[in-house]
Amino acid sequence: MTNTVDENNASLQREIGEFTDALEQQGVHAALQYLNSRTPHRYTGIFRFDDDILRNEVLFDRYELTLTKGADAPLEATYCSLVGQQQAPLEINDATTDARVKGIINTPVVSYCGVLIRDDNGRAFGSLCHYDMQRCQERITDLPLLEVASKLLYQHLSNPAQRQ
Repeated sequence: MTNTVDENNASLQREIGEFTDALEQQGVHAALQYLNSRTPHRYTGIFRFDDDILRNEVLFDRYELTLTKGADAPLEATYCSLVGQQQAPLEINDATTDARVKGIINTPVVSYCGVLIRDDNGRAFGSLCHYDMQRCQERITDLPLLEVASKLLYQHLSNPAQRQ
């Protein structure tokens, strides 16, 4: 059991290093591409809460590589709103059968895996998430990396000298 925990920690540390290298050397879009390469989801994005609107800050689309920003959406029509309300990660493999969200959120998104991004004062800033309009089987091990990545991405985005 200890070897498995040690291996998982070593793996997470390696992934954090790879993510940090992508972020520092190539910018936010490349860092999102790195995160997306580990998931079956089509999209990986950073979203900001702005009253009743969810603003897309940066988006990676695995099928449209030149796209860097997606559309904003009404907050109530997003799973990111639940991440903000619950202040906790949310993973949905199939929204059409998931009792936690079925009938609560009206969105074409079927699969979602997201974590909260907090600002420097600990307040909810937005979310970092993977999502898709098709059913995806997410790997649970991605949540720890997403949580660390959300902190690093916020720091990067809030520093105008680093913003790309």
